[in-house]
Amino acid sequence: MRVLITGAAGFLGSHLCDRFLAEGHTVIGMDNLLTGKVDNIVHLAGRDDFSFIKHDVTNYIYIEGSVDAVLHFASPASPIDYLMYPIQTLKVGSLGTHNALGVAKAKGARFLIASTSEIYGDPLVHPQVETYVGNVDTIGPRGVYDEAKRFAEAITMAYHRAHGVDTRIVRIFNTYGPRMRLDDGRVVPNFIGQALRGEPLTIYGDGLQTRSFCFVSDLIEGIYRLLMSDYTDPVNIGNPNEMNMRELATLVNEMTQNPGGLVYQEDSRIKGDPQTRQPDITRAQTIMGWEPTITLDEGLRRTINYFRSHV
Repeated sequence: MRVLITGAAGFLGSHLCDRFLAEGHTVIGMDNLLTGKVDNIVHLAGRDDFSFIKHDVTNYIYIEGSVDAVLHFASPASPIDYLMYPIQTLKVGSLGTHNALGVAKAKGARFLIASTSEIYGDPLVHPQVETYVGNVDTIGPRGVYDEAKRFAEAITMAYHRAHGVDTRIVRIFNTYGPRMRLDDGRVVPNFIGQALRGEPLTIYGDGLQTRSFCFVSDLIEGIYRLLMSDYTDPVNIGNPNEMNMRELATLVNEMTQNPGGLVYQEDSRIKGDPQTRQPDITRAQTIMGWEPTITLDEGLRRTINYFRSHV
């Protein structure tokens, strides 16, 4: 296949490029480098089966030749990024998705949109199933990301129903691993960065808020299987093993041998930050035979080793 991946220089996009190339496909990577980094794809330079186009997908996308699949992963994805770039976040979820769908429609290509667990907002259903419609504050500071992704899902299904585009929707839960930015504001790089500097790990509030962490290679496997399936409704991809922030911080300190301990601060999380987050992955297990295989200990070990060379 000849595959277009938007957001190719980002954390997930770059790993997707690697996976599709490893499977023998040809990849066109596209990114405007607003939050992506060339370092993430520099190892692909010079390959005959990979090309890169620096382009903002909120503008019209032109691709010469055939395209068999479009994977739309362009978007600021961390709270720091989408609070710094709120308009760009809304535009890439709306105009960018529209343009990427236009490529898929014109080329007769399969289309996969990277959605997010954030479309569930601060959930009133736990764990979160794909049929849950969410509890989202549309005008809160996080709304720019939540609503961009909710719109992206809506227009994807509109193109599927009105134009017959062969679409897929993946709802991505908390993912971590090599190529994350140390300063991206998410809890795993925050904790690892503090631990490697010998600092106490910062816990907001009581630290009982929960997340479920999926290692990046497991996520990429799930996305690849979803694209190759014939299932068109949304699918959660994530690790259902839930833990609170105290437990995660303690584990990171143990693995890095950090003597700094923990420090508790007044809860200054962004308004609307969910208290719980856990995917129900029954649909992924049933449709694709997928479930995560990398343990948290093993995933953190690989991620810590990556960050040791970047601190």
